[in-house]
Amino acid sequence: MTENRYNIYSVWLKKRYGEKVYKIPVNIPVSCPNRDGTKGIGGCVYCGAKGGGNETLSDQLSVGDQIERNIAYIGKRYHAKKFIPYFQSFSNTYCDFANFKKWMLESIRPDVVEISISTRPDCITDEQLRFLETIKTVQAIDVTIELGLQTVNEETLKIIKRGHTLADYEQAMDRIKAAGLLTCTHMILDLPWDREEDIIMGAEILSRKKTDFVKCHSLYIERNTVLKQWYDDKKVTLLSKDDYINRAILFLEHLNPDIVIQRLIGRTPKEDSVITNWNTSWWKIKDELDAQMKQENNYQGRKFTGLNNMR
Repeated sequence: MTENRYNIYSVWLKKRYGEKVYKIPVNIPVSCPNRDGTKGIGGCVYCGAKGGGNETLSDQLSVGDQIERNIAYIGKRYHAKKFIPYFQSFSNTYCDFANFKKWMLESIRPDVVEISISTRPDCITDEQLRFLETIKTVQAIDVTIELGLQTVNEETLKIIKRGHTLADYEQAMDRIKAAGLLTCTHMILDLPWDREEDIIMGAEILSRKKTDFVKCHSLYIERNTVLKQWYDDKKVTLLSKDDYINRAILFLEHLNPDIVIQRLIGRTPKEDSVITNWNTSWWKIKDELDAQMKQENNYQGRKFTGLNNMR
C-alpha cells in the first residue's frame, strides 16, 4: 500500500503531462434545459444563480480573453506553464453547434494540454462528440467531458429535480467513450434521501462505466434556492460531517482503484451559501478523511471485486 490512500489527481496530471498543470475556469453564455423550461424551471433544488461557476470571469468576455487573464494570474502565482481550460458554469454543450465549435477552438493554444467541459448526461449531441474527437486527434490534446450525475438513486434524482435518469448517464458515458474522450463524473455523497447502499451502487456503476475521474462534494445550501426553502421549512435535514466522511470512504473502497479522484470535498463562496461543509474548511475535512483512512487502513478499491464480478 502506497502512502496515498486513493488515486490523486495532481499525481495523475504530473505523470500524464510531465509537470504541474492547472485548471482555469471559463464562462460561456449558456443555460440548462432544467432552467429554461425545456425540462424544468430554476434548475436542480440546490442550484444557485451561478450554476457552479463561482470562480469564473464574466461570460461577456471572449473565451480567449478569459483564458489569457486567468493564465496571466495563475501562471505567475503558481509558476505554471501548462493549463486546462475548464468550461464550468451550467451545461456547456447546451448551445448551437456553431457557437460550441467557436468557443472550443478559441480555447486551444500552445500551453493548453486538455479541454474540460462540464455538462449534463442528456445534453450531448453526436455532432459535438465528432468535433471533439477531431480536436483530440488533430490538436493532440486531451478532451474530458464532466457529467453531473450526483446520485444513482432514481427516486433521489426526481426529488432533487435533476431532470434526467441514470440510463441517460449510462448512455452518455457509452457515447463519450466510443469517441475516445476522457470522462469525469460528479457525485454528491451525502444526499439525505440516499442510503449507504446507494453509495456502494454508485461506486460500482461508475466503475462499470469506466469513468476516468470522479469529483465528489457535500450538499451545499445556497441562497435563493428551493433547497434553502426546504431547509428553512424543516423539510430536509442535512447529514453530519462524520456521515460525509464515512460515506466518502465507503464510496472509495468500492471504487475501481484505477479511477482518479479529482476532488473528495468541494467548496462554494461564503457570500453565496448558507451552509457549506458544516462551516468547516474543505482542507480540514480532507485531512480528517485522510487520517481516518490511515487509522482504519481504508484505501480506494479495497472492496472492489473487479469488473467481471459486478452486478
